[in-house]
Amino acid sequence: MKIIYIHQYFKTPKEPGGTRSYFVARELVNEGHNVTVIRGKALDNKRTTRESIDNIDVISVNVFYSGKLGVMQRLKSFSLFMWKALIILFRQKKVDMVIASSTPLTVGIPPLLYKKIKKVPYLFEVRDLWPEFPIQMGALKNPVLRKSALMLEKLIYKNAMHIVTLSPGMTDGVAKVLGKKEKITMIPNMAKIDKFWQREKNDDLRKELGLRKNSFKIIHFGAMGLANGLDYIIETAITLKEKKIENVEFIFLGDGSVKERLIEKVKKENLDNVFFYGRTPMDKTSEIVNICDASIVPFLDLPVLYTNSPNKLFDSLSAGLPLIVNSKGWTKDMVEKYNCGVYVDPNNPNECANIIIKWSNDTTITEELGKNARKLAENKYDKSILCKKFVKIVNSLPCNK
Repeated sequence: MKIIYIHQYFKTPKEPGGTRSYFVARELVNEGHNVTVIRGKALDNKRTTRESIDNIDVISVNVFYSGKLGVMQRLKSFSLFMWKALIILFRQKKVDMVIASSTPLTVGIPPLLYKKIKKVPYLFEVRDLWPEFPIQMGALKNPVLRKSALMLEKLIYKNAMHIVTLSPGMTDGVAKVLGKKEKITMIPNMAKIDKFWQREKNDDLRKELGLRKNSFKIIHFGAMGLANGLDYIIETAITLKEKKIENVEFIFLGDGSVKERLIEKVKKENLDNVFFYGRTPMDKTSEIVNICDASIVPFLDLPVLYTNSPNKLFDSLSAGLPLIVNSKGWTKDMVEKYNCGVYVDPNNPNECANIIIKWSNDTTITEELGKNARKLAENKYDKSILCKKFVKIVNSLPCNK
């Protein structure tokens, strides 16, 4: 089949960012499909580029996006990508199927119109529940825009041949709109056991980062947006300082809209054990994660965020790091069921601080949790398992008969 894969944030392992679409596209190619990806990327020459990346035909349109953009700037970026993707899609010949991966919800408009006009079916992937996410975050306040977004959501879901969600909560959210679950499959974000794994710690890298040799290191890596609730980590660091705990260091690896504010807060509180680094390609991210002792994945205490399926969580499993989560959804159930981490109250950083003190004083606990994390990544969530599941769905759909 010739498949057009639309994802605004498509990244390869050589680029900072999530790589789910890349690995799915690779598996589709391995199964004999012809895959063309349409993605957004800030381009120096301002023109659309086309290149073959690991046998994936990648079309990059000049659309800038950053987690630091304001609401109106984000809407502009989403709209620009939608229109450019729509134009490119209609220029393609002999297309058998379109895959569109949100967010944003507007990425579903090109395949929706293409289906109506060209009669080509599409699979829609839901990575976040839009528009519920911006509604609960307070970014979509206009009642007319809310109603329009909810109508668009239903239209895109209804016309999709199949829908892939990334968590049980997302499945429930989509089913609530559709009134049924028959055409929904849950495939969570993927662990990458060949990219993140435990090995000898890179001491030169530790020195380069300015970290102490014998400290207990906790990492948060990935997006640093408002929804990530990263003040929780800073409040935990403040609590540890008040308790006179000096053997713990916090590492932030990534970028986003709240990063500068967090840096200022750290300075104001005179915290000398909290470090911020920028976004890095996967190989270096893996090296940094490997020198750490635990991973923390917080979010704001909002129901829509309980449905999240964060990349950093699954990469932490691969790396064999024990997890601290504060979201009441399926990630809480996961770490408790498989004994690979703990859930802490999102409104009580003291609880998190006490866990960290306990872990830093007893490595047998973190070793056991880490082993369970790696085992879970290998047996249940690795991309080698989940990409095949995704491709199996594609191969089972009527357009491939």
